[in-house]
Formats: sequence, structure tokens, C-alpha cells
Amino acid sequence: MTRYKAIIAYDGTAFSGFQRQPHKRTVQEEIETTLLRLNSGQPVLIQGAGRTDAGVHAYGQVIHFDLPQLRDTEKLRFGLDTQTPEDIAVVSVEHVSDDFHARYQKHRKTYEFLVDVGRPKNPLMRHYATSFPYLLDIEAMQQAIAYLVGTHDFTGFTAAGSSVDNKVRTITRATLEWSSYPNTLLFTFSGNGFLYKQVRNMVGTLLKIGNGRMPVAQIPLILTSKDRQLAGPTAAPNGLYLKEIIYED
Repeated sequence: MTRYKAIIAYDGTAFSGFQRQPHKRTVQEEIETTLLRLNSGQPVLIQGAGRTDAGVHAYGQVIHFDLPQLRDTEKLRFGLDTQTPEDIAVVSVEHVSDDFHARYQKHRKTYEFLVDVGRPKNPLMRHYATSFPYLLDIEAMQQAIAYLVGTHDFTGFTAAGSSVDNKVRTITRATLEWSSYPNTLLFTFSGNGFLYKQVRNMVGTLLKIGNGRMPVAQIPLILTSKDRQLAGPTAAPNGLYLKEIIYED
């Protein structure tokens, strides 16, 4: 068997997330269906670097899979790219060692979150940015987001029902940029891993701080107390993008 690593992008609007689920359309199911055809009707299981929820998008999701023969990687990429639905793109395919694992190989991820702050909202961005048409103090948000950088226990930003015991993660980058055209905010978070809905909970909290309904000091309070009730609401999924996954050698 030969192992392949692929980088894929997808528009998450019409998907119920990345991972295969019964009676629901998922990214995993669509790619595995295409691989079934390319592999002469023999099933192929893919492994993703992480799961994305319904409505969440990706520029740089990573998967791996095994095929029984060595193939030209560009021909394989082209076949996958042209035979998967239009809301999935296969960016690259390469041969990797048999012990490579998209999920368990040590890596860091970068997520972006796009917020439409226009008043009125931009209807053309309704699937690709979360609307927040309220006054925001950008300076206060930039002060608050800086507290997220470093190694912390992010229990207070984790959604209920998370099965992960160790909630300590390291964020190496947390930034906020504003663009006047279109009228958007772009949050960027890089780190060695993220908990279930962590990014969306952090963004929801930062928006509440920007709107004056929480103080800047709320971020360190949430981190030290580990109390989800002190954080803001979970931001909608349509503004979230898995931008990049970088593996360590």
C-alpha cells in the first residue's frame, strides 16, 4: 500500500461537517465516494487532521489515505479534484511515509474567523462571514485578544460535552484586523491545537467585549476561573475557516 497526503479546501455551507455521519452530507463521505470510483470499486478510508462542524469552511484541511499502487500524484490530484463536487477542491497530493498520520502527527493549525460588521449586513457574505452590525471598540478587542497568546487551560472557552481531558493548549498568534472594504473584521489564531468550538467561543467573547458588554479583563478571568458561563456566546460557524496545518519534521 502507498500512503498519500492531500490538502483540500471546501465550502462548508452545504455540509454537515467534515466527518462521516449517517444520512448526512459530509466532506469525508464525498471524498471517499470519489476514491471508491478511482480505486476500481474498492473502499478507501480517509483520515482528516481535524473535524470541522456544519457550515465551517477550509482552505487547508489535510487528509491521508492508502491506495494499493503507486500513482502519479498530479494525475491523482486532478482526478479527485474534477470528480468531487464543486464545493470541494483538492489542492495538492503527495506521497508520504507509511507512518504519517494527518491527525496524530505533531502539527500546528491556523484558523481565521471573518465577521461582517457592515450596517446593513452584506447579503453576498451571508454564508462566509458572521454578521455583527453593532458598534465595536476595536482597540479594546485588540487589548483583550492579546491575553489569549501563550499556554493556558482553555476550559472556559470549551463547548459543553467535550470529551478531551487535557484542555491546555498553546496559542502562538492571536490577531485582529479591520478592513473598510468590505467592512469586515478578520480574527487569526495559530496554535498547537484547539478544543471543540474554542475559536468560535473566543470570537463570541471578543465581540461582546468590543460591544462594551464585557470588560477587557474578562479574558484572563475566564482563563483562570475555567468557567464557560463567564465567556460570551458561541459565534456562528459560517465565519470560521481552517486556513493552514503545518507539520513538524
